[in-house]
Amino acid sequence: MNPRKSGRFVSRLTRSTMAMIMAGGRGSRLHDLTEVRAKPATPFAGKFRIIDFPLSNCVNSGIRQVFVLTQYKAQSLIQHIHRGWGYLRGEFGEFIQIVPAQQQMGEHWYMGTADCIYQNLNLIREHSPEHVLILAGDHIYKMDYGPMIAFHMENKADITVGVIQVPLHEATSFGVMTIDEKHRVKRFDEKPVNPQPVPGNPETAMASMGIYVFSREFLIDILEQDACNSESDHDFGNNIIPESIEKHRVFAYPFHDVKTRAQSYWRDVGTIDAYFRANLELVYVHPELNLYDSDWPIWTYQEQLPPAKFVLDDSGRIGMATNSMVSGGCIVSGAYVRQSLLFSSVTVDEGSEVIQAVLLPQVKIAWCWSARICCKRWPCLGFNRSV
Repeated sequence: MNPRKSGRFVSRLTRSTMAMIMAGGRGSRLHDLTEVRAKPATPFAGKFRIIDFPLSNCVNSGIRQVFVLTQYKAQSLIQHIHRGWGYLRGEFGEFIQIVPAQQQMGEHWYMGTADCIYQNLNLIREHSPEHVLILAGDHIYKMDYGPMIAFHMENKADITVGVIQVPLHEATSFGVMTIDEKHRVKRFDEKPVNPQPVPGNPETAMASMGIYVFSREFLIDILEQDACNSESDHDFGNNIIPESIEKHRVFAYPFHDVKTRAQSYWRDVGTIDAYFRANLELVYVHPELNLYDSDWPIWTYQEQLPPAKFVLDDSGRIGMATNSMVSGGCIVSGAYVRQSLLFSSVTVDEGSEVIQAVLLPQVKIAWCWSARICCKRWPCLGFNRSV
């Protein structure tokens, strides 16, 4: 069986791979959503946190040695992982461990993504994996990492970068690559002002997903060299990848469905608008992100809450929701909810009308004659500042 075309890839390759998830992002563009938490700890899709997606991808792929590297506002993230991700068996060499920034290499905190991994090389040396999978902790997607690692091995690559095609006007926010017919990277520009389009498709660009595969020894060598360069930003996108293209074998792995070969779902929810759209897409009849896929479950910690309840059955006082997702602990009392996503323990009181809204945990909506909840143009987000 061709491992790159299999629907599931759990093998020696994934068992001998260590994942390092960089989960220290401030997420400042999410404003109030990240006031007390790092971006990977932000709630998503009713009952999940963003970090649950890369963690679930690792576990489902058969990668059971995972370090989560934290830095800013980490308490909410640490609490969530302790509660929901402590079930792997340490005696079998399996773990998901939280690693705080510790100033391992001096008096500075992480200066860039490459420095983040460099300051934790002791973990790589201690566990001695064949390959190291480096992930961002703040993207929404479902991915079997096994075929990507197999692709890396087949091409005898030094670095393999996961890539997707994005609209050209959005590519200025990503690392953009130019590749040849064999997927070897010929050029890499981090957040370019004028991104290079994909040949034959001038409306799109090839963008980095922030997913990298390295062999252990190559990663150690390249990071030690970068650490000695005082002019470096110590960043994968700005330094490591661009400077490796001429000297080393750098390949791009297109993120496609292994069965249909269509580009798979991936979202960077780094702004309020992107976050709102990605959540509201989930109420569609057939959303691109299938949360009901029993073959690739998204694992999480969730409170033990009662089922959602819809009450009152009087004329003009009927609690109901249509084309919506309603999480546990919610009460819709004599109110109307349409095309909306309600996170856990939301209360919508009598007389309220909620349309095209995303309501975060523990938000309460009460009828106000001067401020009817109706969001036909601008995202309606009920903010809460708890963990």
